[in-house]
Amino acid sequence: MLTSGFANRQKNSNMPYGKYRPFLETNEILLPDRKWPNNRITKAPRWLSTDLRDGNQALVNPMNPAQKRAMFDLLVKMGVKEIEVGFPAASAADFDFCRSLIADDAVPEDVTISVLTQARPEIIERTVQAIDGLPRATVHLYNATAPIFRRVVFHNDKEATKQLAVAGAHEVLGGLEKKISDDTIAGFEYSPEIFMDTELDFALEICESVMDVWQPGPDREMVINLPTTVERATPNVYADQMEYMSRNLSRRDFIALSTHTHNDRGTGIASTELAMLAGADRVEGCLFGQGERTGNVDLVTVALNLFSQGIDPQLDISDIDQIVDIYEECTSMAVPERTPYSGSLVYTAFSGSHQDAIKKGFADRDERVAAAGGDQSAVLWDVPYLPLDPKDVGRNYEAVVRVNSQSGKGGVAYLMSSTRHLDLPRRMQLELAKLVQLHTDRYGGEITADRLWQIFVDEYLPYKEAKGLSPWGKYRLISSTLVSGEEGSHSELSTVIREYGEGDSQFDHVVSSEGNGPIDAFVGALATAGVHVKVLDYAEHALSSGHDATAAAYIECEVNGQTLWGCGIDPSTVRAGFKAIVSAVNRSLR
Repeated sequence: MLTSGFANRQKNSNMPYGKYRPFLETNEILLPDRKWPNNRITKAPRWLSTDLRDGNQALVNPMNPAQKRAMFDLLVKMGVKEIEVGFPAASAADFDFCRSLIADDAVPEDVTISVLTQARPEIIERTVQAIDGLPRATVHLYNATAPIFRRVVFHNDKEATKQLAVAGAHEVLGGLEKKISDDTIAGFEYSPEIFMDTELDFALEICESVMDVWQPGPDREMVINLPTTVERATPNVYADQMEYMSRNLSRRDFIALSTHTHNDRGTGIASTELAMLAGADRVEGCLFGQGERTGNVDLVTVALNLFSQGIDPQLDISDIDQIVDIYEECTSMAVPERTPYSGSLVYTAFSGSHQDAIKKGFADRDERVAAAGGDQSAVLWDVPYLPLDPKDVGRNYEAVVRVNSQSGKGGVAYLMSSTRHLDLPRRMQLELAKLVQLHTDRYGGEITADRLWQIFVDEYLPYKEAKGLSPWGKYRLISSTLVSGEEGSHSELSTVIREYGEGDSQFDHVVSSEGNGPIDAFVGALATAGVHVKVLDYAEHALSSGHDATAAAYIECEVNGQTLWGCGIDPSTVRAGFKAIVSAVNRSLR
């Protein structure tokens, strides 16, 4: 019976969803004239890495000094200009690491070191001591401002929470003025921690109070950082919060508005990008999303999202594998295989339809680049299923297409072309794909390029040596001489075709024949030897150039009622065609 639709068959779960409330019922945000949905991101933000603070404190085994230094050097090499190195007053390790950067003169003049501190005098004093002597440094002050923290953790009202921030700002300012040498250019950052859950009017009020202490103005920037310390709403809500603050902060021209998102709901990257639309100037995060709980925003992904839109990310991510290697060595964490842009499988297609589209996309691009005189940069990247060119991040094309039981002719053809330079005709691609499917159905797993070549050689090139294979086939071309007409319509051929019998017996057919071209003459020679072949299709191409050039020929034949392909490879194009016919004949008898 046909129906016009289906009723909702889902049933209520047993999950206790009633104990939770929608975010906007706990912290209402009204911004009906929001502008951010119509904005566009046109440039990279300022980047601040918190790998050596957030990313480090989230590790089961925090980095040792050598690992921290390797991570720091990597960030500098990538072009990160602001690096938060730790919480100097919290541990001797963080304090000593900060001082070691000064002792080793490891910080370039254009890199700013950031250090974190709570709003407590003794902690602020130790923090200021840690940065004295750096070329550029920022003291990052924070205190929790959300209602749940005011009520449950600190037992403070709004006024006490604000005064704590103001007092901390005075301590930082005083410490920087009294205890920092003139050689250090010092800046200031303030974060109303748990900003997302803080009432917007109160978040604005407390930020303004701290700004009144620092007095941002020309040549006196202040960073206001607005963290989703725990991500609790959809990204559009955070964008509304960011736009509200950007609109209403006084002295906005002298404020670097910063975003620091977490990934508790799995949308940290989206929250960051929408915050940039809403006015954020600066992005804090970690390589590959390291950080507490589900992690901070992944700086690599945000940067490469920009890059894939034609925006200079202002970070050098041209060797993604080296970045992954250093990250994994320093953190003992793994970058998952499906991590955007960085995972080992993100530029790989197993699906047959995807492989076919990628293969055609590369062919189309090759044609357009050739038409542009070989200038890759003159042709916009536009290849199906690949949002950017793997080579731009240091990957090669060898792993773009990989073959398993889900693959089809496109993947098989791509591997044969990219690794062996064999451009198989379409119907031959289908034939080989079926053979590969039989193999994967039997053995499972992935077919590597080397294993695919073994399968191809064993099936189509029975007398070509390949590791682990033994020659087979009833017939073999021993020699051939085209007496005349190689380029004309009439050919006379002398050939020797060896026939293998039972055991070690063999017999050579020495045949002379003629025909309307070399292929027709060779078919006639086979007929004299008792083998009847009808040629249905023929293709050939060079495999290499120069004095040692070889050619590949592909011939579709009808032999003993079967239609199948043969392949021949030989320095002579003519002999390659003969070998392809012998290949098809042998396959028909196998």
